[in-house]
Amino acid sequence: MPYEQLDRFQVKMEPLSVRTNKKFIEKDHVTFDTEPASLPPESMATIEEVVDRIRLSRDADRPVMVTFGAHAIKNGLAPLFRQLIERRWVTHLATNGAGIIHDWEFAFQGCSCEHVGPMVEQGQFGNWQETGFNINLALNVGAFEGRGYGESVGSMIAKEGLRIPTEAQLEDAVKDNLGQDSEKSAAAADLLMIVRRFELAGGHLAIKHPWKQYSIQAAAFQLGVPLTGHPMIGHDIIYNHPMNHGAALGRAAQRDFLTFAEGVSRIDGGVYISIGSAVMSPMVFEKSLSMAQNLAIQQGKHIDNHFLLINDLAECGWDWTQGEPPEENPAYYLRYNKTFSRMGGTMRYLQADNREFLLHLMRMLSG
Repeated sequence: MPYEQLDRFQVKMEPLSVRTNKKFIEKDHVTFDTEPASLPPESMATIEEVVDRIRLSRDADRPVMVTFGAHAIKNGLAPLFRQLIERRWVTHLATNGAGIIHDWEFAFQGCSCEHVGPMVEQGQFGNWQETGFNINLALNVGAFEGRGYGESVGSMIAKEGLRIPTEAQLEDAVKDNLGQDSEKSAAAADLLMIVRRFELAGGHLAIKHPWKQYSIQAAAFQLGVPLTGHPMIGHDIIYNHPMNHGAALGRAAQRDFLTFAEGVSRIDGGVYISIGSAVMSPMVFEKSLSMAQNLAIQQGKHIDNHFLLINDLAECGWDWTQGEPPEENPAYYLRYNKTFSRMGGTMRYLQADNREFLLHLMRMLSG
């Protein structure tokens, strides 16, 4: 007998406009002209090495991939990421589910980041109508359209809305694709369920995003640069909303994982930068590299000449060029260092605030 489940339809959603937020994008965003804080000479030398590797990679038409945690968006760094892809220094961006959400909330209402403790105590954390409804709907529609996770949300922001198929169109898509494209048929059936359950009218659904100029998802969509989203079930506030549908979310996230892995498959001679992502970035990278290495070996090749720069705030006294520390050393449990140290190529760890790292990186790249 199936276990009992919580009924999300019974959870009271509140309008996002009544929420108290800690971050305001117009005030808190960072631009190229922002003066960075000074860093130690050894840190600056590491950034110089990264810059040299990026230039070599781009000259050789190799990928430069940047994966970042949600704090990079909360800290207002989206305008810097935008310049990195506009200037073609970076070919792929990736973030987690929270990064997707903060970027969308900034674009939609200009502010984000609620007070978690008090909101949990009041039974209100994450229970916000517009965030849950719009992001989940974008993923449901995007999965039907064959889009990835980040692309689905980026398209909604850039176009300021979504195109909702009618029930009749979805019914036809279910029938017409059942024999030749069962995945398309299943995606149509999933969206049909959502359209019926929420009584959505077919046609263009306008969703204004007055601050979309600050959205890195919208910028990536407009520039045709992959920004892949890598969520984990239950980690993000959009799971609180009944619009959330695991099948559609899984389709979009799986597409992004394979897009990410394709980028990693070309990383030989390229650069991978991980900024403030303690779990998602190392975990997704190692699976992607394993698959990519498998394919390379089948072709008589091997991926070895990649450069990894790991940036985080945590102190680390271990020299990773000497291999892994023993298990009794606390550094052994810094997942993002331990995992990347096993990934071959050349790895460097930079302890620095993500804001200062990016500002110094961009100034050196521009020099």
